[in-house]
Amino acid sequence: MRRVRINIFTTTVVLICVGIVMIYSASSIYAWERYADGFFFLKRHLVFLAIGIVLTFLVMGLDYHKLCRYAKPLMLFSIFLLILVLIPGIGRDVSGARRWFRFFRFISFQPSELANVAIIIYVADFISRKKEEIRITWKGFLPVMFVLGFTSLLILAQPDLGTSLAMGVVVFTMLFIGGVRAHYLIGIILSFLPALYLLVFSVPYRRMRIMAFLNPWADPKGIGFQIIQSQLALGSGGMFGVGLGHSMQKLFYLPAAHTDFIFSIIGEELGLVGTIGVIVLYIIFIQQGIKIIKNAPDRFGYLLSLGLVLMISLKAVVNIGVSCGLLPTKGLPLPFISYGGSSFLFDMVSVGILMNIGRSGEYP
Repeated sequence: MRRVRINIFTTTVVLICVGIVMIYSASSIYAWERYADGFFFLKRHLVFLAIGIVLTFLVMGLDYHKLCRYAKPLMLFSIFLLILVLIPGIGRDVSGARRWFRFFRFISFQPSELANVAIIIYVADFISRKKEEIRITWKGFLPVMFVLGFTSLLILAQPDLGTSLAMGVVVFTMLFIGGVRAHYLIGIILSFLPALYLLVFSVPYRRMRIMAFLNPWADPKGIGFQIIQSQLALGSGGMFGVGLGHSMQKLFYLPAAHTDFIFSIIGEELGLVGTIGVIVLYIIFIQQGIKIIKNAPDRFGYLLSLGLVLMISLKAVVNIGVSCGLLPTKGLPLPFISYGGSSFLFDMVSVGILMNIGRSGEYP
């Protein structure tokens, strides 16, 4: 397991280094235009990197079993923050979305990212304690459904459907692997589909995103603009790219070039070789993460590592799929690479927990 932990650590460091380079490349001109400082986003990212390094090593040195003791308080605290961020004057409003707390001039915190990790810890602890009860009774997992539902509603109120759906996928997978009967979960999913339909097609901008996904050229200067520019960036990179720092799409053509669509800039500047290299790094991360899951010393460690690996993997798959036009636009960052303080921070903490579980799973 020591080699597995080294591989996880090395892969994460390489992805972070790629992110540092690409964030500066994708954001420097935009940052200079808006803030008169080409290093504006890079400096903020490095602040979160420093905080993340400290938290990661703290988590690595902690016995992960102690997380069981804090599972409920952490979940309650994250719910409290999700409520607090919705209060006008406390939560920061950006383009109609109230998802962030703002501290000082340059640090923002998104409580939904804490909720992602908190609910994984809570569900892993819940399933490991309930054991057989969760397998044989409907009521055995209803508390998890209540917590998931309430947390998702608070995140939807921000509004943020993508994070809610990702959280639901992870929790349902953990419940299924944990022993909850499939027909229970299928019943809940089927009952939720009408609500999902309304959430998507009754909200104009979400409905337009689906239409843009199906045919972005129907409105190339409107809702389809982002997807088209993303595909142009990927296509213009060719095999080896136009060269680091030489992207044209980042020159105010591709919105969110350093956040949600940074993979497109990688494709343009580093070409097919660069994008395949990034994908291979994520495959290695997932492969090594699965080894940690399989060798976890107990049920809690098994389910906790499963949830963390699945969350990081899901965000990577969705982000890359959106950039390539294979999935509708969702605001999920590319783990370890995208600019995005809270998400980046908790992805690093997740790696620290994974390495902690991997160390506990070593056998003489």
